Amino acid sequence: MSSGYVQLLQQDVPLSWYLLLSAVLFSLGIVGFLIKRNLITVFMSIELMLNAVNLSFVTFAHQWHAVKGQIFVFFVMMVAAAEAAVGLAIIIAVFRARATLAVDRIDLMKL
Repeated sequence: MSSGYVQLLQQDVPLSWYLLLSAVLFSLGIVGFLIKRNLITVFMSIELMLNAVNLSFVTFAHQWHAVKGQIFVFFVMMVAAAEAAVGLAIIIAVFRARATLAVDRIDLMKL
C-alpha cells in the first residue's frame, strides 16, 4: 500500500458526520413511523430510531473517552432485543386474529 492511502485510513472522521448520520437515520425512522401503514414497517422504523440514538451515544462516548455511553448502548440493545421479541409476538397474534397488518384496519379493542 502507498503511504498516502494509509494516512487517509488513519484520519479520524469528524464528530459532526456521525451526528449527521444519526439525525438522518432518526428522521427516516420518524417518517417511516408516521407515513407507513404496515405494522412491520412501523416496527422497523422504531428500531431504526433506537439505533440512531445508539450511534449518538457511541459517538459521544468515543469523543469523551468514556465507557459509560457504550455501556448504556449495551442496555438499550438488550431492551430493543426484548422489545423485538415481544413486538413480533404481538404482530403475529394480531395477524392471526385480523388476517391483516394494515394499521388503519386494526382495532385491538374488538375481536
